[in-house]
Amino acid sequence: MTTVPDHIEDLLRHQAPRVLGALVRRYGHFDLAEDAVQEALVAAATRWPAEGVPQRPRGWLLTVASRRLTDLLRAESARRRREATVAARTAPDEWLAPAADRPPAASDDTLVLLFLCCHPALTPAGQIALTLRAVGGLSTAEIARAFLVPEATMTRRISRAKQTIAASGVPFAPPVRAEYAARLGAVLRVLYLIFNEGYASTAGPRLARTELTGAAIRLTRLVHRLLPADGEVAGLLALMLLTDARRPARTGPDGELVPMAEQDRGRWDAAAIAEGIELVTAALPRGPTGPYQLQAAIAALHDEAASPADTDWPQILALYEVLLRIDDSPVVRLNHAVAVAMVRGPRAGLDRLDALDAQARLGDHRPDAVRAHLLELAGDRDAARRHYLAAAQRALSLPQQRYLHARAARLPAPDEPGAQA
Repeated sequence: MTTVPDHIEDLLRHQAPRVLGALVRRYGHFDLAEDAVQEALVAAATRWPAEGVPQRPRGWLLTVASRRLTDLLRAESARRRREATVAARTAPDEWLAPAADRPPAASDDTLVLLFLCCHPALTPAGQIALTLRAVGGLSTAEIARAFLVPEATMTRRISRAKQTIAASGVPFAPPVRAEYAARLGAVLRVLYLIFNEGYASTAGPRLARTELTGAAIRLTRLVHRLLPADGEVAGLLALMLLTDARRPARTGPDGELVPMAEQDRGRWDAAAIAEGIELVTAALPRGPTGPYQLQAAIAALHDEAASPADTDWPQILALYEVLLRIDDSPVVRLNHAVAVAMVRGPRAGLDRLDALDAQARLGDHRPDAVRAHLLELAGDRDAARRHYLAAAQRALSLPQQRYLHARAARLPAPDEPGAQA
């Protein structure tokens, strides 16, 4: 078996969504186009290590993939003569569309492919799976492992997403101006969800999945490169960088969770922090301030603090109160309650949590975990212990469960010595 050098593997990963985007724009048939691109990538991975990388690698891939797609289209047309659409029956050379290798497509097609994968007709699960498969370069098996589902389940999910796009009749083209903001919002939301699932896995034995965070950052960089003036794109990229910068210190030697207040800040990624701060600093004055920019500004304040005691909690609280006016979600209200506690005392934060419980429950371990922490700060150790254990029962991530059980174990039960201390 031929070993593919890292530089060729990186090049193929970078070119794959561009080639796929060009083929789908030119010919349609998302599913067949993806098969053709995969065969072109296999051919390149087999031949390039021995023959060398061609001068125009994207052109080489387009040529091989286009030939294979033409064969697939002819076979499909022959197999389904009566059911084939006019497009499928028409020879590719007769199609009235720009050439797949037109020069402007090098940047536009990948962005358009992102818009297509994040079409509103798809479910969020379908959007995420299709984005990671078609644009992120992850295999179906890798996506299935990341989301802890069988590969067959993920295969069906991706197939349904492709069928939904085909049935919708949506052309492969940039959205019209009237729907551009909504479609870009869907793209950013999918990238945000991918990153969050990678940074704090909702279930399973690992605290983080770097294949997901890496894909999310890579794709967000792409969108930022294509839309450099969009403040929310810059804000999302900054948020990812500033958050991921803490990852090296977030786990201990055995993979256990280390909370931010106990992390060795010398292990944080200083280059990622500097880039994130530069991005959000440039984005905030440019126009309307969105939720990603505000979250990035909050993350920057955390990352700039030399120690937990140096954290500018009053400024963080002020930013959360601005964020609440834009995004009054339970997660934002939960984080706002923590900021209130850090500025006005744990009882004030607990009052905010009571209001959150009255309005909406998140349905996971986070409210109980936050309540336990604030009760511990307030000196109610018995109640804190009970809520740590309740949070551990709700948590699906094994590192989160172990961390919460460890926090509870540090607090003595009511009948143990020192319980009333």
